[in-house]
Amino acid sequence: MDNPTSSHILNSMNYEADVTIVGGGLNGCALALALASAGFRTVVVDTQDAQNQSDEFDGRAYALALSSKRLLSALGLWSGLDATAEPMLEIKVTDGRQGEGPSPFWMHFDHTEIEEGPMGFMVEDRYLRQAFLDAMKSSAFITHLTSETVVSQRIDGGTATAGLASGGQISSTVLVGCDGRKSGTAERAGISRSFKDYGQTALVAAIGHEKPHRGIAHQFFMPEGPLAILPLTGNRSSIVWAVNHARADMLSQTSDQDFIDALGPAFGDFLGDLTVAGARFSYPLNLTEARSLVADRVALVGDAAHGIHPIAGQGLNQGLREIAALAEVLTDAVRRGEDIGSENVLARYAEWRRFDAKTLAFATDAFNTMFSNDNPAVRLGRDIGMGIVNAVPALRRGFMREAAGLTGDVPKLLKGRLL
Repeated sequence: MDNPTSSHILNSMNYEADVTIVGGGLNGCALALALASAGFRTVVVDTQDAQNQSDEFDGRAYALALSSKRLLSALGLWSGLDATAEPMLEIKVTDGRQGEGPSPFWMHFDHTEIEEGPMGFMVEDRYLRQAFLDAMKSSAFITHLTSETVVSQRIDGGTATAGLASGGQISSTVLVGCDGRKSGTAERAGISRSFKDYGQTALVAAIGHEKPHRGIAHQFFMPEGPLAILPLTGNRSSIVWAVNHARADMLSQTSDQDFIDALGPAFGDFLGDLTVAGARFSYPLNLTEARSLVADRVALVGDAAHGIHPIAGQGLNQGLREIAALAEVLTDAVRRGEDIGSENVLARYAEWRRFDAKTLAFATDAFNTMFSNDNPAVRLGRDIGMGIVNAVPALRRGFMREAAGLTGDVPKLLKGRLL
């Protein structure tokens, strides 16, 4: 790899890099920083205007698994995030109906059982994205193009060229799509997708409450869809509430107080009086999977590869696992003197991630199908299943280690190690 300042920018319109990253969301930024840590030159194409990043809390937050926290530590970012993060010390999973409370069968996970520290951390979007932006700005290996869009791509021998809406272009060895569930990168590469509509919309908001949450996350399964209550700093929690599309449309247009009145029977009163503590968001829930994670000099990461149901809070964590795997595969290839965009190299990334990604997609789909219904026989079966898991320590620890990202062939960055 060349000196990062020698040929990165050919002129004001054209760029040259080792890797072009299409998408400047959290996955795109994290990938650029992971690759920069190994000396790769990247160009990140971001449709957003980084100058408009607000330091005001807007209600958005993310559940980071323990392994994701270790990745951020390895990249030198966690020290600036630690004070704003809320550890998840326990997770309680219950089943029931809105307004009736939970069933007597439930699962309780306590971080002390795995002896690795908290199972995860809740971090607000404003802090996480700003940490990424600051680190990218200070890196000589990263060119961040904001308010820009990729409109075309072509492969010419050993070069992937991305055409920009502004008229410029980027030439690189590998093109990575971090551009979401409707990935233009995947479509232009000829990678088709499967799609399943869950008939649900996620309502996302931050909720203030009278009593402390004590670092406990709750997942309440109801026939219409699950409600996740995730601890934030202070007496606040982030909620992800899945309801049918019609009800979501209605609730999205109500006042904050009417929203709280509707949420109350599902949320319960265990944290006292509730208030809305930020903006409210909504998005339709579906399962979408790319038929392949790679094509000729193209790789897909995050939602561009597979968008899953938020039922387990694993969406961003899955993207970070792919980032860690791809960065390690490319780094090892360079050290072997290989072409990082070759079919054999990118196939290693696809093979590494294929089983885990498929398993997670199947699990989230099955959980949502099994729990988002009111069939008495299914309810009995799932309640018995939760009771068994809760009664067997080895099963509990297995679930916790899986959720924390500690199982399987874990990439170096997710162990907190540099490439």
